[in-house]
Amino acid sequence: MGFFDFMTQEIAIDLGTANTLIIHNDKVVVDEPSIVAKDIILNKVVAIGKKAQQMHGKTHKTIETIRPLKDGVIADFSAAEQMIRGMIKMIPRRKSIFSPALKMVICIPSGITEVEKRAVKDSAEHAGAKEVFLIHEPMAAAIGIGVDVLEPKGNMIIDIGGGTSEIAVISLGGIVTDKSIRVAGDNFTTDIRIYMRNHHNIDIGERMAEKIKINVGAALQELEEPPANFAVHGRDLMSGIPKEIIVTYKEIARALDQTISQIEQAVLAALGQTPPELSADIYNTGIYLTGGGSMLRGLDKRISLKTKLPVYVAEDPLRAVARGTGIALKNTENFPFLIR
Repeated sequence: MGFFDFMTQEIAIDLGTANTLIIHNDKVVVDEPSIVAKDIILNKVVAIGKKAQQMHGKTHKTIETIRPLKDGVIADFSAAEQMIRGMIKMIPRRKSIFSPALKMVICIPSGITEVEKRAVKDSAEHAGAKEVFLIHEPMAAAIGIGVDVLEPKGNMIIDIGGGTSEIAVISLGGIVTDKSIRVAGDNFTTDIRIYMRNHHNIDIGERMAEKIKINVGAALQELEEPPANFAVHGRDLMSGIPKEIIVTYKEIARALDQTISQIEQAVLAALGQTPPELSADIYNTGIYLTGGGSMLRGLDKRISLKTKLPVYVAEDPLRAVARGTGIALKNTENFPFLIR
């Protein structure tokens, strides 16, 4: 190890629509919601991550909460830069009189445009990165769950995040077939809010919809181990008075049905574009599910019924992409698919 290696800090960033994870020295050192709270009058960031999320939907006129990423890409350049900078400061580090040079590997959606790639790199460089590599999310997810992406064998990965669902067939260190759709976890949350308005006449916030998704979210109306009914709190649309109702997983499965169907169609489209030799591999190995959306109850079974293929949910699916990005960070010389 050279002297200057001590002056370089290597970090891997899973820059997600819903959550951002940072890996340093093979450990997840930052796991925060991708949200920023800003004082409009002073034009100053007042909170990042969990603290900003606690303010979401509860702010007064002078403070606004911003989600810098939309559909997996940067929507607010300034807020994204400040969020990345703030989260890097959260990394535990030794006290030093020198600011270390940063080497970053950041994951991006496979359907991202050149302009959007440039926005990610610019945000990272403005936040202090001297060297930036980009990796596509399905590739990072495959590496994160232990798939040898360099071997001549087809593996299908479905990564359902907050803003995008990434479906890819990987072989020989490259993405052979990919389908990136801007339908994912955020759409589930929106579906739940709309369902509550239309069927229960109750207005709920984003955080309550997220709680419903976690507690009783389901992809099938018949589950072997159904979750307990969930108490929902919101505002009655007729009277304006706070109200409580009880919802079941079957209701939420109905609410999410159309959005899940869009993901199913994208999976079928990706399979339809896959070369026959790789299709044979996928028939034997099955499909791997990663990302927060893969934790929706019964989703693996529903996709399996649709494709007639075995479907496996990765262990710790929320961190699969982050783990893969961390492994890529240590192998920047050996992974030819990294984008400089």
